[in-house]
Amino acid sequence: EYDWPWYNKLVGAYFKSHPSNPNVRKATIDVIDTAHVSTAGLPKRWDRTDEWYNYKSINPDIKVLAKLDEDSYEGGENDGNHPIAWYHEFDGGRAFYTGGGHTDETFAEPMFVKHLLGGIKYAIGDNKELDYSKAYAVKKPEDNRFTKTVLSNDLNEPMELSVAPDGRVFFIERAGNFYVYDPKDKKTTLVYKFPVKAVDKYLNGLLGMTIDPDFATNNFLYFFNTAVSGNNHKQHISRIPISRDNVLDLKSEKVIIEIPIDLEVSAHTGGSMAWDKQKNLYISTGDNTVPFESSGFAPIDRMENRLVYSAERTSANTNDLRGKILKIHPEADGSYTIPEGNLFPKGTPLTRPEIYVMGCRNPYRMSVDQTTGILYWGEVGPDSGTDGPQGPRGYDEFNQAKKAGNYGWPYFVGDNKRYKEYNFATKEVGNYFAPAGAQNNSPYNTGNKVLPPAVSAMVWY
Repeated sequence: EYDWPWYNKLVGAYFKSHPSNPNVRKATIDVIDTAHVSTAGLPKRWDRTDEWYNYKSINPDIKVLAKLDEDSYEGGENDGNHPIAWYHEFDGGRAFYTGGGHTDETFAEPMFVKHLLGGIKYAIGDNKELDYSKAYAVKKPEDNRFTKTVLSNDLNEPMELSVAPDGRVFFIERAGNFYVYDPKDKKTTLVYKFPVKAVDKYLNGLLGMTIDPDFATNNFLYFFNTAVSGNNHKQHISRIPISRDNVLDLKSEKVIIEIPIDLEVSAHTGGSMAWDKQKNLYISTGDNTVPFESSGFAPIDRMENRLVYSAERTSANTNDLRGKILKIHPEADGSYTIPEGNLFPKGTPLTRPEIYVMGCRNPYRMSVDQTTGILYWGEVGPDSGTDGPQGPRGYDEFNQAKKAGNYGWPYFVGDNKRYKEYNFATKEVGNYFAPAGAQNNSPYNTGNKVLPPAVSAMVWY
C-alpha cells in the first residue's frame, strides 16, 4: 500500500516505526476533541499502555481526535505533533482510525472498547442503503442476467481467439487448426490446418492469433506459429487476409517477423499477441531454454555444449528476440517499423530495437489496456518449491509495464529476489546478482554485458 496514494489518503497516514526494547510502553494521550462519538467520555489526559506507532505521509485533511504526548514516553518521532486517533470523510465514505489495540489486554479496557465502538458507529453513519449511482465502478449485474452459450466444444488445446466486428469468432488449436464460428449459421468450421512443427513432442505449434485493428476494412489476420523450414527452426508472425466467406488468401501471406529458435527445447514458447491504441503489435516470446537441469533455479549453465541450458543466451541477451515482449508497428506492405519508447533506441550496438520488455521466462498470455496503454502479462515461474543455496524458490508472476524495462529473468524472480552465480561444472555457488545492473558474462551472450536495472513483478506467488 505504500505505492497506493489513494489508500494513504483513505487511512490517513503510513506506518513509519515504533519503539523497541520494549515496543509496548505506557504513554499519555491528549484527547483534543471530546464531542466526537468515539472520544465522548474519555479523560482529557488518558494514560494507556500500548505499542505506539510513529507515522509518515499524514493526510492534512484528517480530523484529529487525540494526540500522543511524546514527552510521556520514549520513542516518539513525530516532533510533538503526533496524532493517534482521527476521522474524516473521504471519496464518498467515512474513515476512522485509532492507533490503539496492539495488545490483547487493550480489549479488556472499558474506555478503549467504548472508543473503538464509537469509531465504528461513526464509520457506519446512518447506515443508509448504499447509493450505487455514486459509485465509480460499474455495478455487476445479477447472475440471472447472464446466459451461457456454447459456440464450440470438443476442442484440442485451443490457444487464442479473436472476435471480428461482424461477430465472427476466429480461434486456433496448437496442432495447427484454424477455425471460425459464424453467427449467421451458428456453425464452427475448420478453415485451414497450418503445417506446424513437431507439436506432439514440443510446446510449439500454432501458438497465437489476433485480428488487425482495421480488420473491418483490410480483413487481416495475424498468426504466431512454429514454421516448418527444414533444419532452420523458427517462429514467425504471418499476416493473411480472410474473405467474408471464410477463405484464407494464402497467396497474399506476408511474414512480418521471424524468430529463430532451438527446437529441441521442450518448453517456454510464449506466443501471445496484442495491440495498443497506436496500432503497435506486441509479441511475447519464451526463453527457449531447458528448465530441467538447474534444480528449479536459474538456468545459467555456461559449460561448453550447453547452449540450450542457458537463458543468458535469450532472456538476458539484449541482442536476441527470445525471452522478450517485442513491440513493432506493422506496415501495409508487410514490413514493420520500430515505434518510439522501446527499450533500446534503434542503432544501439549489440541490441535489437524490437525489444520492449526483456528478462522474461515464459510470458504466455498478455493484454494491453486500451484506455491507459499499459501492458499486462502472466509469467510462468521456475519449479523449485523451496529456497536453496542457488537462490529463491520459484514464483509465478503477474506483470505490468507502463514503460519499457528489464524484468530480470534469469537473475531475479518475483520482487527481484536474487539468484546467485553458479558454476554447473564444480557446483560452486558465487555472489548474488545485482538488480541495479546485472552482468551477463555467459559465453553464449551475443549482446551487452551490463543489463538495464531489473523491474520487480507487480504480483508474485
